[in-house]
Amino acid sequence: MNDDNLISPDGTPQPSIAPVREEAMLRLREGLREGQQSMADWRSGPLAVSAVPGAGKSTGMAVAAALAIAREQLHTRRYLVIVTFTRSAAANIKAKIRQCLREDLLLPQTGFIVHTLHGLALNIATRHPELSGLNLETATVVSPNQSHRLIRECVERWISANHGRYGTLLEGIQFDGEETERLRRQAVLRTEVLPSIANTVIHEAKSSGLLPQDLWALARQTPDDYGILSVAAGLYEQYQALLRSRDLIDYDEMILGALRVLKNDSARQLWQNQVFAVFEDEAQDSSPLQSQLLEILATTDYPTALDSNQSDVSRLYNLNLVRVGDPNQAINSTFTPADPIYFRRFCEDCQHLNRLATMDRAGRSTPIVIAAANFVLSWVNQQSAAVNRQRTRDNKQPTAELPFREQEIRPVDAGDPQTDANPSATGRGLEIYSPRDVYHTVELIGERVIELFGKTPNSRAAVLVRENRQARFVKEKLDYLERQHDIKVFEVGESDRHSRVPAEILAMLQFLDRPHSPDYLKAALEVLVKRELIPTQDLNALATFPEQFLYPGPLDPAQTPPVQQAARYCRSLLRARLELPQYQLPTFLALTLKYGQSELATADKLAERIAIATSGNSSMSATLEVLSEIVNSERFEPVETEDTDARYIRSGQVTIITMHKAKGLDWDYVFIPFLHEDSIPGSPWVPTAAQFLGDFTLAEVARAQIRAHLHGQVPPVAPLAWEQAGQLKAAEEFRLLYVAMTRAKRLLWMSASQKGPFRWNTFNWSHQDSLQEKKPCPVIPALKSQFPKSVVTLSRMRS
Repeated sequence: MNDDNLISPDGTPQPSIAPVREEAMLRLREGLREGQQSMADWRSGPLAVSAVPGAGKSTGMAVAAALAIAREQLHTRRYLVIVTFTRSAAANIKAKIRQCLREDLLLPQTGFIVHTLHGLALNIATRHPELSGLNLETATVVSPNQSHRLIRECVERWISANHGRYGTLLEGIQFDGEETERLRRQAVLRTEVLPSIANTVIHEAKSSGLLPQDLWALARQTPDDYGILSVAAGLYEQYQALLRSRDLIDYDEMILGALRVLKNDSARQLWQNQVFAVFEDEAQDSSPLQSQLLEILATTDYPTALDSNQSDVSRLYNLNLVRVGDPNQAINSTFTPADPIYFRRFCEDCQHLNRLATMDRAGRSTPIVIAAANFVLSWVNQQSAAVNRQRTRDNKQPTAELPFREQEIRPVDAGDPQTDANPSATGRGLEIYSPRDVYHTVELIGERVIELFGKTPNSRAAVLVRENRQARFVKEKLDYLERQHDIKVFEVGESDRHSRVPAEILAMLQFLDRPHSPDYLKAALEVLVKRELIPTQDLNALATFPEQFLYPGPLDPAQTPPVQQAARYCRSLLRARLELPQYQLPTFLALTLKYGQSELATADKLAERIAIATSGNSSMSATLEVLSEIVNSERFEPVETEDTDARYIRSGQVTIITMHKAKGLDWDYVFIPFLHEDSIPGSPWVPTAAQFLGDFTLAEVARAQIRAHLHGQVPPVAPLAWEQAGQLKAAEEFRLLYVAMTRAKRLLWMSASQKGPFRWNTFNWSHQDSLQEKKPCPVIPALKSQFPKSVVTLSRMRS
């Protein structure tokens, strides 16, 4: 609507508000930093924005979107598409855009849509079911993982159809034919190795547009003793057949369905006529097919864009596409199909067109934290470059990419609109400790928290750990803070674990129903290990002969103490099966597994639903059928007993959270303990149970070979692929540390204790397991040398 000359309700002409809106648009732009203004000034064409942590990506994108809507007079039939990575991020940026339109520009809150990538794909696919092949009225969306029934079933089908190749895997690198070892290897292949290959390769291949036949062709170019890519292709075929036969779709299928729609000329023209431009946030986490989907929607001249004679750079001229991301915060590529190389290439191509902007000003952290993060980035790249030069001298293939894009974080300028930008440091701002062991580490964290919250009770703090078991250790050792000092300690993983309740109860009930099934016994033992009720051990060896494990005879080999503990636990569960009524078993199992408040509430809800569904037939078979349907449908919502809004960043709270989950958040004080070399950067590791296959894992080799093919390289042989997988993992671990460091606003507390557990997943601190000497993460000595005043000397070491 043209509102330059408005008429009031009484018919009196009103002055034009166009000048007012122009002033508001100018005011919005001037309120942005230099890097953010590059988005606000965008009119058309491609634009890459490489942003540092804390630079205000979402704020800049929201203002840029509002300005584009105002300038282009966008509406419900011609709109801007904003794509983000998570639902919470989508809700956040949608609220910011609406606020700009409503309060600053006095415009209707229309002219844009905000989606996650999968949400956008599903919207396109379901609007044209005849073209996409997806119909949610008849199909069910699944999110399979390594333990999902679909993956397990495709493994069983592959084994039945490939006895020869399966036999080759079974023999491995050395096999004497002993029957017990054969059974153990079968269990490892069926429940660990092959499901891992299937889960890894299916996501990697589908998200990159590779079909099973493409993997077969690639396998013929990459021979090895096991035919790893041939195994992967066969598993992929079986998986796709299962999806089709059961009317199931996965998240990768949503993207493929949307692309099938956009291959149709009329459907593509319909969508491109509606979409003015596409803004993408967190672009470093996109897969190739996701990027292709956005480019098609953002294309202004699709036939020209498809011209095979066009260079990648020339093709960009046809795109109304703004991609914002930080390659240095790419922390998902070693376990998802995301690969930061594609956003890096987009940045390089845009740079050739003078269409690259850098958002390098960040007001989140105090200057010394910024300096430490910049130093780590530069130091890691220098070390990687030195390794590349040495590999070249040794006639070995160098690492293709440096871990980081050279991009420094810079403090904001004076007069920045952000309140309390680059705040003053608390204490030294950066504090580096060397506790004597992991117990002493948590003692020091507790003492520092008490001191900090004693001065500023409403502050926010977080302990960032590498893995969930470390989080549980820290939580247990810091519980006294809430009892004695009224400082809440919140472990994020504790609240997330209750979502696994239905699957855990099902695994335990299946074992109680058929205790002599090796698969059900192993699944129950895995639950007990995860709940830390029995020690970590080789579960395949225990499950190979269930009767011998549960009820050993006088002639059977003596059981070790960990095996005895596991056997006693399982026998006690079987006794309860005989003594308790059927309907009480789910509640009994919830108590036996030592569920917390939220988990018990979820278990109660689950038991009630089972009771209703089995009314009149409360047999074990009926219970298992109902529970299996609940788990497989993935539609059971857990019970939340806490307010989920901003629960990670409450004031007066210490949040214990993994580094991965911490991305996008910040706290006044950030503690990063347990920084040891075997964790960051770590090294490639082959599980003991699978070492009969060689000094590499088949899933990671397949992933490295597929990625090399996608990057236009010759797929490496297995040993070299394993080496490359290790290099990629090390690079991502350093980026993860960089993300963790940049969460801190006023104080960054880091430590590498002198002693720690051999492996956290086997560490039992309640039994005071012995500790070993540990090497610090190589970044720690470098930081100590660069920032000597940040090194805290512990004058008194407790015995």
